[in-house]
Amino acid sequence: MTSDKQLTHISKFLSLVLRHQPKTIGIQLDQNGWTDVKELIEKANENGISFDRDTLNYIVATNPKKRFAFNETLDKIRASQGHSIEIELGYESQKPPEILYHGTSEKSVQSIIDKGLEKRSRQHVHLSSDIETAIKVGRRHGKPVVVKVLAEIMYTDNFQFFISANGVWLTDHVPARYLKSNDE
Repeated sequence: MTSDKQLTHISKFLSLVLRHQPKTIGIQLDQNGWTDVKELIEKANENGISFDRDTLNYIVATNPKKRFAFNETLDKIRASQGHSIEIELGYESQKPPEILYHGTSEKSVQSIIDKGLEKRSRQHVHLSSDIETAIKVGRRHGKPVVVKVLAEIMYTDNFQFFISANGVWLTDHVPARYLKSNDE
């Protein structure tokens, strides 16, 4: 059995090649972010990241953030969201809950207050429907701060929202006027 440390290493590798740099191992993603599973495993193994189909199945099934998904026929795989390369995930616009949350670090708060939430190098701004997830996200970047997003008002003002296969809410930009501190 593959160790937890190896599984984490493979998962991080998958995030890199399926979200940001497929050319690192010579794979291509189609316009919707899918790549062939057999080719992915083959190219990964050629590049020193050794795993088999059972290990890949285990990572997709047990990843707590559901970062990866197989297509219906299980012969293609993609990252659920978080891409820095241009792909079309095929999500349809949906009405969000009244409030969504964004976890960040203390050092980013002033920029967010000034400019709102920007997608920067990603395709979307990532939001969560619960405070606990936002805190976990913020903690990855330093001392966590949670910002409330007035999502329903944004939606009424014709902003589009999407929800990824793993439950992350996505939008293009959140102007500062739609943000509130978590204390408000």
